[in-house]
Amino acid sequence: MNRTTGPRLTHIDQSGNASMVDVSAKPDTERIAVAIGGVAMQPETLRLVADNAFDKGDVLAVARIAGIMGAKQTSNLIPLCHPLPLSRIAVDFELDTDASAVRITAEAKTTGKTGVEMEALTAVSVSALTIYDMCKAVDRGMRIEGVRLTRKSGGQSGDYRNE
Repeated sequence: MNRTTGPRLTHIDQSGNASMVDVSAKPDTERIAVAIGGVAMQPETLRLVADNAFDKGDVLAVARIAGIMGAKQTSNLIPLCHPLPLSRIAVDFELDTDASAVRITAEAKTTGKTGVEMEALTAVSVSALTIYDMCKAVDRGMRIEGVRLTRKSGGQSGDYRNE
């Protein structure tokens, strides 16, 4: 990829240096992003999560709060992200007994000049890490898998779906 002829990375300036994107000329629009991921684990670990049987507390309740808090801190974690006034962060879980996994879905919403994809992805990632942390005493082989953006709306690039 050539800096002058190929697709341009938005966080790289003309000299090849890391740069925060200038969004000042963009209009404010409603922006929504949804991300998903999961934590694969042993069936017994999933049963303990489902039965709320961990001494540390309710795994999914703590992971939900952690995901929300993580989304709110995205600009402090990802160096070139803009701080955003989030109007909604929702984190939901599904227990998938066939795959022996906790499926995580996060939705982030704002009205602003830039999207909330990173906030949704951070919410899923921090929720997954919290599940791992709370369950690692009984299952160190857990795997965080499939973290990805599934849809976004708003902004100049329009709608995106990958579900």
